[in-house]
Amino acid sequence: MVIGMVKGAGMGKGIGVVRRRWMRWRGWWLRLRTAEADRGMTTAEYAVGTVATCALAMVFYRVVTSGTVAELLQGALEKAFDVRV
Repeated sequence: MVIGMVKGAGMGKGIGVVRRRWMRWRGWWLRLRTAEADRGMTTAEYAVGTVATCALAMVFYRVVTSGTVAELLQGALEKAFDVRV
């Protein structure tokens, strides 16, 4: 049972103390998980997420259009089209 594994259990503390701590922690966790005020992103978070996504897309574009990667992709495509069936 989980209650017996709570820190402080079996160290001279009664099961009532451990149970109260467990119930307090459980209540805190349930309130945290069901908080209505923090669901979803706000406008500022959307703005930061959009900027970060655009920056990442720019980095990927630079990598894919670089000479080395373009040559690798072109070589792979040429090899794929030259396959005899």
